[in-house]
Amino acid sequence: MNPKRAQALGAYLKDRRSALGLSTRALASLCNVNMATIVRLEQGAFIDPRPETLRAVAEGLGVSPSELLILAGYVRPEDLPSFDSFLRAKYPELPNSAIAELESVAKRHGLKSTSNETGGSL
Repeated sequence: MNPKRAQALGAYLKDRRSALGLSTRALASLCNVNMATIVRLEQGAFIDPRPETLRAVAEGLGVSPSELLILAGYVRPEDLPSFDSFLRAKYPELPNSAIAELESVAKRHGLKSTSNETGGSL
């Protein structure tokens, strides 16, 4: 993970923790991680945080571990599903017309929606 990505991950963690009204000490206790580790993660000081640590922090923050693993760069964009596959898996109740509309918005912003077109990066 590069420093810019570490900073983005740290900002996300801090924003999520703050939104939950947790102190760094409370989050550390909740996920059984050293408080200094939480502080350093939020500061973007870890270039290669351990996946187990990210999973524990994710649990403490009530987010999917995959969110943090993606933000930390452990999942490559080409390993992600296409946009429409993601939408169908995450929101099976979405009608085809809604998926088509979301894909249309993505295309208007220069994004391609299939894994063949983008390597699954959308």
